[in-house]
Amino acid sequence: MLIGVPKEIKNHEYRIGLTPAAVREYVAHGHQVMIEQNGGLAIGFTNEDYEQAGATIIADAKEIFAKAEMIIKVKEPQPHECEQLREGQILYTYLHLAPDPVQTELLAKAGVTAIAYETVTDRNGGLPLLAPMSEVAGRMSIQAGAHHLEKANGGSGTLLGGVPGVAPAKVLVIGGGVVGTQAAKMAVGMGAEVTILDRSLPRLRQIDDIFAGRVKTIYSTVDAIDVFSREADLVIGAVLIPGAAAPKLLTREHLQNMKPGSVVVDVAIDQGGCFETSKATTHQDPTYVVEDVIHYCVANMPGGVARTSTIALNNATLPFGLALANKGLKAMADDPHLLNGLNMHKGKITYKAIHDDLGAQLGLDYIDPMQAIKA
Repeated sequence: MLIGVPKEIKNHEYRIGLTPAAVREYVAHGHQVMIEQNGGLAIGFTNEDYEQAGATIIADAKEIFAKAEMIIKVKEPQPHECEQLREGQILYTYLHLAPDPVQTELLAKAGVTAIAYETVTDRNGGLPLLAPMSEVAGRMSIQAGAHHLEKANGGSGTLLGGVPGVAPAKVLVIGGGVVGTQAAKMAVGMGAEVTILDRSLPRLRQIDDIFAGRVKTIYSTVDAIDVFSREADLVIGAVLIPGAAAPKLLTREHLQNMKPGSVVVDVAIDQGGCFETSKATTHQDPTYVVEDVIHYCVANMPGGVARTSTIALNNATLPFGLALANKGLKAMADDPHLLNGLNMHKGKITYKAIHDDLGAQLGLDYIDPMQAIKA
C-alpha cells in the first residue's frame, strides 16, 4: 500500500503521523511511505532519518493527498485537507467528530473511509490509541494548572504543593479514567490535596487502592461538583463518553461560586469540553477568563510535548496501521476492535454516538460499520 504522511498544520502542532522507526516497519512489510518534507523536523526527525528508514520525501502535501492510498495523521484534517481526500482512500488519525459538524460534513462529501484513533477499542474495553495521549494530557493538565495559578499568569498566586506552614492547593479532578488518574498522580507528586469524582464505584475503589488513601474519592453528583468546586484552586475536566460530545458538568453558576483566580483545565475539549463555558484555545493563546476563573482549553495539549507524544502515539497506532496496510478494509472485518474505529465510510456515519449527535443536523445516514465495509 502507498502510505502518505502530511505535515500537521494545526496551530502549534508539531507531532507527525509516523516516526522513522514506524516507517521502517511499514517498509519491512513491503509498503511504500511518503513523508512531507520537514514534517518531523521540529521534533528532531530529519528528512535524512526518514530516507534512511525507506521513505520518500515529498515537497508538497497536495501530492501526498493525491497519490496515497492511506493517509496517516495525528490531528483531524483541516477543511482544505478534507477537500483533498477522496472515496476509496483510508484516513487514519484522531477525528473527534461529534463536536465538529464542519469536518463531519466535509468527510462525508469526500467519501473517505475515516478511522478514528479515539474509538478503536481493545479486548478489555479500553481505548488503546487514545490512552497514550490521555496519559500525556492528564500529566500536562497539572503542569498547565500550576503555571496559571501563578499570580504573574493571572492566577490566585497559590503554589500547588504549599510549603511547611502553608496549606497546599486543592485540586478537583472530575473523571477517574486515564486522564484523571494521570492528573492525580502529578498533583499528588507535587504535594496538592486531591479529590477525584467519578460515577463508577468499582473505578473509585481501584483509585483508592492505587493511591492508598492519598486522594479523596467521591461519587460524582451535581451536589458533589458544587461542593468541591467551591473549595478548589484547580479543576481538571477529564470526562469521556467514547465518540460522543462530552457532557457539560461544570456550569457558569459553579464558576460564580469558585475562588477568584482559580484555574480550570478542560482536557475533554477535543470532544466539545465538559465545562459549560469551555471553548477551544491554542498553545499560542491558551487561556481566557470567565467569572474571574482562568480557563485553559487547549485542544491539542499533547502537541506541547510533541516528541514524547509522537513516539508514544506511534507505539499504540502501529499494529492497527500495519493491519490496514496489509489487508485494507478486510483488517476491520477481521478485528472488531479496529472496526470500532470506523467513523465514516462513503459519505455515511458508521459510529452510532456521532450519528446521534450530528446525523439529523447534517442529514447524514447511519450504516452499521460491518455492513458498510462489505457493501
